[in-house]
Amino acid sequence: MKLQDGTPVAEVPRHVLVVDDSRAQRHMVSMQLRRWGYRVSECENARAALDLCRSSDIDIIISDWMMPGLTGLEFCREFRGLDRESYGYFILLTSKSETTEIADGLEAGADDFLTKPVASSELRARLRAGERMLAMQAELLAKNKVIVSTLVELQKLYDSLDRDLIEARKLQQTLIRDRVRDYGWSRASLILRNSGRVGGDLVGSFRVGEDRVVVYSIDVSGHGVASAMMTARLAGFLTGSSPEQNLAFQTGPEGEHILLPPAAVVDRFNRLMLEEIQAEQYFTMAFAVIDRATGRMDLVQAGHPHPMLIHRDGRVQKLGHGGLPVGLVDGARYDQITTRISPGDRLVLVSDGFTECPLPDGRDFGEDGLIESLRLSAHLSGSDLLEAMIWDLTAKAGTDSFPDDVSGIVFDLLG
Repeated sequence: MKLQDGTPVAEVPRHVLVVDDSRAQRHMVSMQLRRWGYRVSECENARAALDLCRSSDIDIIISDWMMPGLTGLEFCREFRGLDRESYGYFILLTSKSETTEIADGLEAGADDFLTKPVASSELRARLRAGERMLAMQAELLAKNKVIVSTLVELQKLYDSLDRDLIEARKLQQTLIRDRVRDYGWSRASLILRNSGRVGGDLVGSFRVGEDRVVVYSIDVSGHGVASAMMTARLAGFLTGSSPEQNLAFQTGPEGEHILLPPAAVVDRFNRLMLEEIQAEQYFTMAFAVIDRATGRMDLVQAGHPHPMLIHRDGRVQKLGHGGLPVGLVDGARYDQITTRISPGDRLVLVSDGFTECPLPDGRDFGEDGLIESLRLSAHLSGSDLLEAMIWDLTAKAGTDSFPDDVSGIVFDLLG
């Protein structure tokens, strides 16, 4: 259906309410509206019109301004206060042309004005404007409903994903179920705090025979589920309970499991990432083997923050030369360093969640901040030392919501 000038009208005829205390004026306007295809209702006063608006869906109202009892202006104001889902286009019929009266009408909520006597062409123009506004309002309402429905579905998906991530976090924490591992002559203390539900850091240790312990720290690139899945896979290659699956071991001529040097272990992981896993990820790693019988420590630093050796006298020594991350360069060379570790010394490995944590002044916590924290808390036990480092990082950063995963391991060679 279209108006006489070609303007489309809604498929269901718009409901127009004509309110005027003049019966002749009402009938004249209503007759034109019906001729143009509108559904028309009439009221002789504003009170009756309000009652009808409460019980019926009115699309357009054409109301006289000056009426006994409730005026058109007051009617408009009360109409706008009704609880309606759809918009109602309000046209005031008036002989008033002063700017102040027009401003009063707009302030009350009127959309348009018609002067008496009503000209047919002017009425059609006002109706076209009303049709356009109602059409836009209906379109916006429909889109809002789609948006609300979509948001509800997204919230359901988010809630489901969040529950899964919470469970995944619990599973990831089981990778370091034993936060303190006592090997009799040594002790390893571990900490892992993800920046999100799950993260890409991994720390651990395992015993090799009676005299050797391996400690390692890994930081997978990126965040979230993909990184967490990679850490879970890497943890399977560093399990002390299954040497046959552990990349740190090779099988000897008589079937025995022989621990490889740290440089060979990291090289194995590099080939594994590039030749078998072939993921768009890499990781940094620090891997150390401590032998209590010889007092020797062999260590490789592959793109990881420098390992720190806290001597019994409180001195903090930075170890390693940097090195390339694992899984980036085919045939990368990893240099192994050897140093002495004595009873009472402790080795500290941390992820870059510590050293690269941003501070309010624009600097990072850095290795200097790490060394200062270690010196201040060197007298604490391994687990307390790690907690103190987290406390220092929080104090310097001004928040305990860190942008990256934070993990660390403290290895104590007991006296």
